[in-house]
Amino acid sequence: MTQEEIKKILPHRDKMLLVDEAELCQDSLDENGQPTRCRGSYTIRGDEWFLQGHFPGKPTVPGVVLCEMMGQACAVILADKVQGSIPYFTGIKNAKFKHPVLPGDTLEIECAMTKNRGAFYFAEGKGSVNGKVCVQAEFSFALVKPEE
Repeated sequence: MTQEEIKKILPHRDKMLLVDEAELCQDSLDENGQPTRCRGSYTIRGDEWFLQGHFPGKPTVPGVVLCEMMGQACAVILADKVQGSIPYFTGIKNAKFKHPVLPGDTLEIECAMTKNRGAFYFAEGKGSVNGKVCVQAEFSFALVKPEE
């Protein structure tokens, strides 16, 4: 999926849409034949708002932004369910930040849905640069219909 196709799934837009490309993995399907895994990527250009001041002379992607990137990639898995809803984070567990992500890096994201309870979905993700794991975490989020 291109960023334009991702915009049909996610409500995020310029400056907050943090996935350049995404691909549903057809090698892992649930009981309904829907993919439970995806891959995504985002290339850090160096001019992003979140790098300004983090850190002077050594711009580094903040951990919370890395989690947002993984969360957005996870939401792509729910493409068929997210229509008419907004995916809201409800939790982040066991986040580990192993290596910094810097301008010029492409964060390769792998996510998998682990379970679902009604409108709540649970996933795990990891982000790597050049094959080296930089971040990993478990996520939960809810699909919420906007109030009219």
